[in-house]
Amino acid sequence: MTHGTAQRRGPRGMTLIEVAVALLIAVALFGAVAMGIGAITGAKAKGAAGELAGVIRSLYDTAALTGKTCRLVFELPQEPDEETPVRYHAECAASGVTTSRNREEALREEGARSGDDRENERRDERVFADRGGDSQSLEELMAAEEQRVEQAARFQGFTSEAVEARELPAQVRVGVWTRQQRSYAETGVAYLYFFPQGFTEKAQVQLSQGDNTWTLKVAPLTGKVQVVAEALEVPRS
Repeated sequence: MTHGTAQRRGPRGMTLIEVAVALLIAVALFGAVAMGIGAITGAKAKGAAGELAGVIRSLYDTAALTGKTCRLVFELPQEPDEETPVRYHAECAASGVTTSRNREEALREEGARSGDDRENERRDERVFADRGGDSQSLEELMAAEEQRVEQAARFQGFTSEAVEARELPAQVRVGVWTRQQRSYAETGVAYLYFFPQGFTEKAQVQLSQGDNTWTLKVAPLTGKVQVVAEALEVPRS
């Protein structure tokens, strides 16, 4: 009788523990697949590029409207291969420090550029001569102005609804270039300045994830940001 009863029993169902283990395995596999797909498409880098473009434009407007020099601070890894997430935040000068450059004059110069760019550059050097009489390029004057701003004003953290401190996903790597650099900065601290008269630095910011890279090109006189779905080299001129 006992033997016959044992033969009539159906298959044993899964216990609660076995079900839980199976669910955990399924979740882990799903997460691995999602991460793999994200690395292939570069979804996190693409999303971060769009958000950063909005922050740059908002900070450009903030500097123009408040009459204060502001800057976007990128906290990059200290070592090239370090897996530390990149952070960025905004700062504005505590006082109304301005620059000596006139925006209307800059716009006229930008619009007047033609095939003879070198002649225009020589003319700019004559116009923007320093007090000692030695000619300086516009780039050199802007670099000197940044140093003056650093010495004359203390920067304080700035936040708004559109400009908030952000930590990027660990998978996203960042490179920052501005006109006085020869290559992208990928370690240490990098700055992008915004000036009260309504202009910023010529800059490019790269955000990479896996084999995918997006480059943000910042227009110095309008603050507009063009997002390009490829890795762009730094300008050579």
